[in-house]
This record gives sequence, structure tokens and C-alpha cells, in this order.
Amino acid sequence: MSKRTPGLQKRGKNGIWYIDKRIKGYGRLYESTGTSEFEEAERYLIHRLQELREQIQFGARAQRTFRQAATKYLEENLHKRSIDRDAQSLKIIDKFIGVKPLNLVHQETLKEFISFRQKQGVKSGTVNRDLAVVRRILNLAARLWCDDKGRPWLDTPPLIQFVKWNDARKAYPMGWDEQERLFSELPDHLREMALFKVNTGAREQEVCSLLWEWEFDLPELGKCVFVIPEDLVKNGEDRLIVLNSCARSVIDRQRGKNSEYVFTFNGHPVDRINTKAWRRAREVSNLPLVRVHDLKHTFGRRLRAAGVGLETRKVLLGHKNNQITTHYSAVEISELVDAVEKVSVKNTSTPTLTLLRSQNSRKIHAIGRGTRRKLSTAL
Repeated sequence: MSKRTPGLQKRGKNGIWYIDKRIKGYGRLYESTGTSEFEEAERYLIHRLQELREQIQFGARAQRTFRQAATKYLEENLHKRSIDRDAQSLKIIDKFIGVKPLNLVHQETLKEFISFRQKQGVKSGTVNRDLAVVRRILNLAARLWCDDKGRPWLDTPPLIQFVKWNDARKAYPMGWDEQERLFSELPDHLREMALFKVNTGAREQEVCSLLWEWEFDLPELGKCVFVIPEDLVKNGEDRLIVLNSCARSVIDRQRGKNSEYVFTFNGHPVDRINTKAWRRAREVSNLPLVRVHDLKHTFGRRLRAAGVGLETRKVLLGHKNNQITTHYSAVEISELVDAVEKVSVKNTSTPTLTLLRSQNSRKIHAIGRGTRRKLSTAL
């Protein structure tokens, strides 16, 4: 192109046009036009210059882009436990609406993003988490964030509807024979982590990040527990991890391997259980529906089948329960240990979990019957 409009520069592998221009009374304007078409980029530049002229000369409200609002949101919420997950969502969303003014972000302009995520095979629950971040930012822009004259960034937040694709995967609590098949195919370090998880109900990241400094000995009971700090727990409360005999055996086998982390591989912390090795084990054991989170579901269903009460199950599963204190006496912890011992593979006298699965609907029903089959890989 022989003639180039001042202030427009083509950058990146996709050839996107960027504005890079100094404006008297404003400073440097640097932002993406969001297009690789020169004519469209030129029209956007003219539009932005007109907006800034009105802002400088007549005191018009500055037109903020969604990217500016998203940046402000991230900067103000660094303390949030899920901020990394929000940042991941916003990185993807930015490609679709990052350069759009806030008043042009609504259900229609989000359709391209939603369609893209659906074609990727992303579950509706994940997309809805992304949309929830967009909704939160727009609400803040309309109700909290104001310019130096007290004018909100956005007049009215639009209605953002969540998607409904009916694609949620149902929980898949495992039977003992299925657990034995799956765990026998896992490498040693993942088998230990999975065995700990299915006997404690801990979340994946709670297992991966488990530190020795969180272990507390209870001499009066001859037991130990782990307490995960509240700022690392999903519900914002200290997480008590109670160990049955099987979980204690797993912990004892990890001692001396690493001075900081409980679970490691070749001396290094493990980021996740859901690895290629986990997915391979699912396929080899013919259990393609089992997710890592289903180990937690399995623990919960086994507690229920063993007759453990609802409030106790909430504590053991780490669910938020305002009626139960996070400070426990030795007697209370002893009762919790007795409860988790009911689902230990060592205990063969308590009810097991029988799973009835329809071949058509894949619906799962759990009832307590029979006796347990011991796991050859448990100890």
C-alpha cells in the first residue's frame, strides 16, 4: 500500500491494524482496531478521534473499551482466589470484544465468542463462567466505576444470558471393582494421589498443593489431620482433611520424599492429576466417563451409603456450612475419623456402594448393600 494514514500501523501475524498516535490535550492513543482491513481500521480511527475531540473540547464522557474495563477489574481483584481463572477467560474474550466500547458489549456482540467456544467443544458450564466475568465487569462499569466528574463508565448494564446446551456430565461414583481397574493402570505417583483423594474427598488442587506444614498431630487420638488455609480453599474457609487408615498409609509412604510438598514426582510438585497418564488409564480400564472430580463424588456417595449424616458429610467434603464451626474438639475429630473409617478399604463390614447404570440414559443410582471387595493396590 503506497499511501498510509498517519497513526495506523499493521502488526502481528494476522496483520491487525493498530492506532499509535499522539493527540494534543490527551496524550498517546495506542490500541488495536481489531481488524486487518485497512478501510475498516481507518473508519475506526476517525471514530475514535471524533470521540476524543468531543471529550477534550466539550467534556464528553470518555468512551472506555471492554479491554480497559477488564484491565481495571483484574488490577482490583488480585486478591480473588479465582483471579487466574478470570484472567484466562478474559484473554480469550478479548479477541472478540476487547476493542469494543462498553456500550457495544451485549448479547448480540457476544454471539461470535459463544459460537467459537461451542465449536471448540467447550462445555456450557465453562462458557457460562466466562460470561459471568463479562457480566460482572459490565455491572461494575455501570454501578461502581465513575470518571472524575462522577459519571459512570456505562449507563446501564445489558442483560447477559447464560447458554443452555444440556451437555453437563453427570457424576460417576465408582464401584470398588472399577476403582481397582482404574488405579491399577495409573503410574505410582498418580495412584497414590488418587487413592488419597478417594479416601478424603479432597479437591484435585488441594491434593496437588498439599504441604507438610499443614499437617497437625493429635497425640490424644494417635492420629493426624491436615488443615488447608482458607485463602487456598474454594469456599473461603479453612479445609479440614481427615484421614482414614488408607489415607494415612498413603501419607506415610510420602514421608521423606520432599521437605515441602506431600505429593511429588521425581522430587518435584505435581500440577494436576488429570494428565495424559490419567486419561490413558481411563481408556485402558474402559472407564472413559470417570473424571478426576468423580473421586470426590465416590467418597461422598460411599459416606452416604455407610449412613454418615448430612452435616458430617459436608464437613468431610469441604462444603460451606455456616452451622458448623471450623474449630474442632478432640471428640469431634474422633467422630469424623470414625466416619471416614467407614469408607476405608480395610473396613469390610460396612455397606458398600452398588451402582445401577442404565445403558441408555447413563443415569447413576447409589444404594448401600453387600460387603466390600478389597483393593489389591490399596496398601
